[in-house]
Order: sequence, then C-alpha cells, then structure tokens
Amino acid sequence: MFGLSALFLARFQFAFTVGFHIVFPAFSIGLAAYLAVLEGLWLKTGRSAYLDLFKYWLKIFSVVFAMGVVSGLVMSYEFGTNWSQFSQKAGPILGPMLAYEVMTAFFLEAGFLGVMMFGLNRVGKGLHFGATCMVSIGTLISMTWILASNSWMQTPQGYIIDEATGRFLPGNWWQIIFNPSFPFRLVHMGLAAFLSVAFIVAGVAGWHLLKARREGRQASEQVRLMFSMAMWMAAIVAPVQFLAGDTQGLNTLEYQPAKIAAMEGDWDSEGRAPEILFGIPDMENETTHYKVQIPLLGSLILTHSLDGKVPGLKDYPKDLRPYSPLLFFSFRIMIALGSLMVLVGLWSLFLRWKGSLYDNAMLHRVALWMSPAGFVALLCGWITTEVGRQPFTVYGLLKTSDSVSQIALPSMATSMIAFVIVYFIVFTGGITILLRSFAQEPHPGEEGPSEHEPQMSAGTTQVSHHPHNAGLAE
Repeated sequence: MFGLSALFLARFQFAFTVGFHIVFPAFSIGLAAYLAVLEGLWLKTGRSAYLDLFKYWLKIFSVVFAMGVVSGLVMSYEFGTNWSQFSQKAGPILGPMLAYEVMTAFFLEAGFLGVMMFGLNRVGKGLHFGATCMVSIGTLISMTWILASNSWMQTPQGYIIDEATGRFLPGNWWQIIFNPSFPFRLVHMGLAAFLSVAFIVAGVAGWHLLKARREGRQASEQVRLMFSMAMWMAAIVAPVQFLAGDTQGLNTLEYQPAKIAAMEGDWDSEGRAPEILFGIPDMENETTHYKVQIPLLGSLILTHSLDGKVPGLKDYPKDLRPYSPLLFFSFRIMIALGSLMVLVGLWSLFLRWKGSLYDNAMLHRVALWMSPAGFVALLCGWITTEVGRQPFTVYGLLKTSDSVSQIALPSMATSMIAFVIVYFIVFTGGITILLRSFAQEPHPGEEGPSEHEPQMSAGTTQVSHHPHNAGLAE
C-alpha cells in the first residue's frame, strides 16, 4: 500500500537520477560555447593551436553530450511512472514548453552535431563553423526552455485552474514563460555552466603544466593557451556570478521567503538581522545551534539595508517549512566554492601581470584541485533551489505528496536498486573515458573524433536533456 516511505523513495530516485544528469548538460552548454570560441579564433587568426584545442575538446564533447542524453532519457519515464498526478495536473502547461524545447533546440543540436563532429574536412570552414555555432545556440535555447518550465514551478503565474479536474491550464503564455524568477535563474545557470567548464579546462591544463614541470620541459603551446583562456574566464565570470546570485536572492526573498529563511537558518523574523556563518538548524526545536554570526550582515545582504526585515521559519506552519539543515549547508558550500573561484581568478590576474602565470606551480595545483568545484557548486545550487521549494512541486499550489503516483513500496525499492546499479556501471565507464582523455596532452596536429569508430548519439526526444528539468520532487 502506498505510504510515506514510497513517496520518499520516489523523491530520492528522482534526486539520484538528476544528480547524475545535471552535470552533463551543464558541461555540454559550456563546452559547446568554448568550442565555438576556439573555432572562431582559429578562423580569425589562423593560429593552429586553436584548431588543435578545438579537436581535443571536441572528442570530450562527444562523450559528454551522449552521457547527458542517456542520463536524461530515464527521467522522462519517471514523470509517467512515479509522478503521474503531477504530469496530469501540470501537463497542459509544462508539456507544450518541453515540446518547444525539443522542436526548437534539440532538433537544432542533433541536426548539426554530425557536421560539427565529422565535417571539418568535408564541408567548407564557414559552414562547419556555422554548424558549431548552431550546436552551441541549441544548447542555450534548450536551457532557456527547461529553465522557463522549472521556474514556472517555482513562481507560477499565467495559469487557470480547472475547478472540475484541478488541472493547471494556460491563461497567458507570456506570463507563464517569463515568470518572475525565470530571467534571474537563466542568467545564473548560464554563468554556472560557463564557469564550471572553465575550471575543468583549467584543471586539465594545470595537470599538464605540472607534468611538464616534473619532466623538466616546457608545456606545449596548446596547454598554456587553454590555461590562459580558462583563467580569463574565471577572473571575469566568477565575480559577475556573485552579482547574478545576489539579484536572484532578492527575487527569492520576494516570492519564496520561506526558502530564504531555511537557507539562512533564521527562525524569527527580525530587522537588523545577523548573518549566520555557521550553525546547525534544528527543525524539531525550532532553533539553530552553535551559531557563529556577524551582526547586521544578514539584513544588509538579503535586503541591501541594515534595517531590512529578514523572514523566519516560525512565520510558516510546520508542514509548509522547507528542510533547513540541507538548505543551510548546501547554500554555504555553494557560496564557499564561488568565493574560492573568485580568489583563483584574481590570483591569476596578479600572476599574469607579473608574467608568471605559467610558472607558478601552486596556482596550477589549486586549479587542478578546483577542477570539479564548478559542478559541485552547481549541484549544491540545485539542491538549494529544489529542496527549498518543498513541500510543493508547483510552489504554493500543488504539494509533492499530491503529485506522486500510487506506487507500492516494493516496486519503488526494486526500481531504485536497479537504477543505482545501472547508473554506477554506465557512468563509471563514461567518467573513466573522460579522465583518460584528460590525461592525454593536446599537441600539434591533434586529431578530432574518428570518423570510422561508432559514436553514441541522441536518438530519442530529449525531454530532460538539461539540468533544470531536474526540478520535480527533491
């Protein structure tokens, strides 16, 4: 018989699959843009190192794109098997937007992917560059539709509720798509994808710079070039990302104040509120233990005023409060990693000014250690966003407990075990391939993907090819 445990497993299964999936589409978004920049610079300057880097990262893109499609495909079935009530009630709004994503974005990506992968020596340079740009634009359009869909679940508007069935029907598509949180989340997610890939590129380059140092030789032009490009991206984008996050925080305070209260570990609404740097929120006793805080900073950050009023979780019924401990720590991990990325970017600017960007082994080690930081921060941001919406799937309107299918606990447990086993087998293999590719140093005359070896490609509609389709139930 259906019960709370089955609901928990349904949520955990969706969170587990999304946790794997979200990394690869974000990787595809950032890497596709990087490939377009590399090819464009090669065409403009004629510098062969840009072409070598394009071919090197194109091989990695082929693996990343395939893993994104495979990991997202399963989620499409989960909507029907585990979340049929949600699909039935929200389908009239979310269904068309996901269909638009397939028609305007996924077909664009899939249509030009083969030309980008294998057409460099078969079509003209201009046409090939156009194909690369189309793939990159396709990933961005896809992200736009998916974020519009998920943002509507966060800040719903433009809908009509059918009184007979309880279904959400479209009333104003402009308001549905351009809902209040959409612009802020679109910018924040796009910058996160670019920044995550920049640190992967920096980490790979840092590894090869350190290896060249150990071997007593100078790193190749290609390695130094991609390290320089990655550090420029970190120095420019990381500070901008903080500004984008601040504007999203102001938007969240306006439309989802309970989420803000849970993120901050605040229980009582107050003005001139402190910022809690560390603590352990206690949902049962309605307090945050072991607080380390800075006076007035909470109000200043959240409201841009020392006298601004900060919401507290006690303002909301217990059954409508997000789970503060998870949000509190995931948010702070994201902020800590973001701060480190800013510092690395500023450090690189200082060393570039001194003329020692390629000679400082400590920076190269830090870049290597920080290579997964962007994706870890992205996952923490997703957890903060989606757990903070609980206990709703459509914020304030449709509870998660009313969205789940009537599935027995043994069935959920069996599928969960199967998912864990299959995902670890498949993605361990995929990540192993990526690590082996990263270990190979880009060199002059780099070859792209082989035209004679089988390649995985997208052969199905890609309902959740991008990360913030990830927002259902966790």
